[in-house]
Amino acid sequence: MGVSIHIEDAVKRFGKDTVINGLSLDVKPGEFFTLLGPSGCGKTTLLRMIIGFNSIEGGTISVDNKVVNNIPTSKRNMGMVFQNYAVFPHMSVRDNVAFGLRTRKLPVAQIAPQVDEILKIVKIDHLADRMPSKLSGGQQQRVALARAIVIRPEVLLMDEPLSNLDAKLRIEMRNAIKRIQQKVGITTVYVTHDQEEALAVSDRIAVMNNGIIQQIDTPKKIYQRPANLFVSTFIGLSNIVPAEIRIENNMTCLNFGEYVLPMNNLTCDVVDGQQITVSIRPEEFQINLNSQEGIPAIVKSSVFLGVTTHYFLELTNGKEVEVIQDSDIWDIIPDDTSVRLTAQPHKINVFVEDGSRSLIAGEEIG
Repeated sequence: MGVSIHIEDAVKRFGKDTVINGLSLDVKPGEFFTLLGPSGCGKTTLLRMIIGFNSIEGGTISVDNKVVNNIPTSKRNMGMVFQNYAVFPHMSVRDNVAFGLRTRKLPVAQIAPQVDEILKIVKIDHLADRMPSKLSGGQQQRVALARAIVIRPEVLLMDEPLSNLDAKLRIEMRNAIKRIQQKVGITTVYVTHDQEEALAVSDRIAVMNNGIIQQIDTPKKIYQRPANLFVSTFIGLSNIVPAEIRIENNMTCLNFGEYVLPMNNLTCDVVDGQQITVSIRPEEFQINLNSQEGIPAIVKSSVFLGVTTHYFLELTNGKEVEVIQDSDIWDIIPDDTSVRLTAQPHKINVFVEDGSRSLIAGEEIG
């Protein structure tokens, strides 16, 4: 079982610039926890603070209820996997993986069986005597992962470990990393800017922007119930449509002009006439050809992708939206066709006008 990580009011400054100011979060024992956000948001800075590569100017970082602020990196019992693998080119796979055990002065008789075990776990035991120059990118990343895990650290930290791999290999390696982490049961903090990667591997995700955590939740909640407009637009695709609240006869609706959508899951503080911002993912729209109900739109183009067809439409106000529909056996809707768009009320997200907070009442997503 892994250890917990508790960060409270952490502050990081580089000169006069405060990159992280009062950040707090908790990572559960054995959890695969991902820091996700755009470049420059502070996620790698925070990761380096946890391991001790970066100093901390305020607050505390605790591992297993022990404050590690002033403990040197070499004494923190953490393993780290970097973006560029950092595999020693002059050492074989076996010697690369054994390096950390040797520096810890482990008896020689204990090193070989531990190295053999971890090589089998990451599925590169057949490459034990090969040199790094003879390995693919994915194989080198497995070596780096094995080297980080074999020392049996309390915490495993991973900084954009898949960004140098091609798309197919990234998918293969992210699945492998998740399986290995679950098998070893080590508390893992993973940094990425790739939203799909984060959704695929994480138990929980912290979405960051400008050094501030916007939301911490499961991948499902992050995607389906984003806390604000930034999270909604950063995770997946979202169509952003302005609307207003209409309340009549105790019925609360979203008024899109020519389309009024009843809602039963908004917070109790919404008021009639309130201007709002609605986030509708492409798969949450429905195209209607033979109906007068819905938001008027014109099909501008389409892309057939086998299982789904992506439509790009223009609303009467000139705004462009994207809609994803299951591909039908019938013809694709021609360009310049006038259609109506309806939305699935239980799936869409509603925010205050500036997008700073959600107006969806707390609920479990079915």
